Amino acid sequence: MSTAPRHVLVVGASIAGLTAAETLRREGYDGLLTLIGDEPHLPYDRPPLSKQILTGAWEPSRAALRSSDEYDRLGIDVLTARRATALDPGRRTVELDDGERIAYDGLVIATGVRPRRLPTGHGLDGVHVLRTLDDTLRLRDHLLRRPRITVVGAGFTGTEVAAGVRTLGLDTTLICPGPAPLAGRLGPVIGHLVGRLHADHGVRLRTGVGVTSLTGSDGHVTGLELTDGSHVDADAVVVAIGSTPATDWLRGSGLDVTDGVVCDAYCRAAPGIYAAGDVARWHDPRLGTPMRREHRTNAAEQAIAAARNLLGAREPYAPLPYFWTDQYGDRIQAYGICSPGTEPRIVHGSPAEGSFVALYGEDGHVTGALGWNSARQLRTYARQLIQEPVAAAR
Repeated sequence: MSTAPRHVLVVGASIAGLTAAETLRREGYDGLLTLIGDEPHLPYDRPPLSKQILTGAWEPSRAALRSSDEYDRLGIDVLTARRATALDPGRRTVELDDGERIAYDGLVIATGVRPRRLPTGHGLDGVHVLRTLDDTLRLRDHLLRRPRITVVGAGFTGTEVAAGVRTLGLDTTLICPGPAPLAGRLGPVIGHLVGRLHADHGVRLRTGVGVTSLTGSDGHVTGLELTDGSHVDADAVVVAIGSTPATDWLRGSGLDVTDGVVCDAYCRAAPGIYAAGDVARWHDPRLGTPMRREHRTNAAEQAIAAARNLLGAREPYAPLPYFWTDQYGDRIQAYGICSPGTEPRIVHGSPAEGSFVALYGEDGHVTGALGWNSARQLRTYARQLIQEPVAAAR
């Protein structure tokens, strides 16, 4: 940070990038600070996209993380609708899509992830992904036509979208390749409870099947052919089959981008270069293994660590993982590692009551705690996980 030009560049303008920039200012950095985002909007929060924004409960402006005045007050130069296309660590420059090269002394990479798409159905109207605000607004506009909706993929995004569109009273089908929604993340026991929640609200749940192709007429999607030979009619399809780290622009830079920007325990990818959020794959000292997490809480916490370490703090990033999902008014929260290969043990409440806490563990160690409409009770068990290292990786 001592050589001219005194400039920190943050590439990626979502929660991780903004939090990194704000942390730099809070920690006393008073040099040039530039935040680059490839969307035309100022930084906004993503979790409401699949819930409040999608259903129309919130106006899009409510998702904004800061007003334009606050960026001016903090001295953050925000460049919107500008995409990074190349990084030269030797010259310490980032090239943008218009050919401009911006020099930096310190760099934070927070470019997040991009949604995966089906290998079929390209060019058909009515096929959606949901990652950006504009994605959500396009889907929201389509929902106003009262279409039959099919959601492909039953992870967090897929189940939240299915819950949102069903709450609007739309005909909804959820395609789940596994035995139950979220089973790949939380195991079959909790997954079946999530599946029952959706079925109780009128969602047609198809488990254990995938999509072989999309059908269309006059350029518009009309349905899906499934791997079991059946057909599902649909006027709109939402593809929620996961994501990949947004690292294409780093090819040729010399950085290791194997499943994200590979970093050490301090979120450092190379001299003067740090990464945070969904794109970062760092060595987690709590688990003793490389990790990459796509959760809002991790993005913010890791951005704080990356910014502080960029300024010389040398503090390893060893978080207690946390995530939540809201569906039909139910809130599911979890701390630690909820390994899908272990069967959770209910220690408070019961599924029949619609409120419970379940613990996950391996070799006699508690590795994760999940609460279903039990935020206060869950925090009691979370404190135990904070005090003891999570042993899930072993």
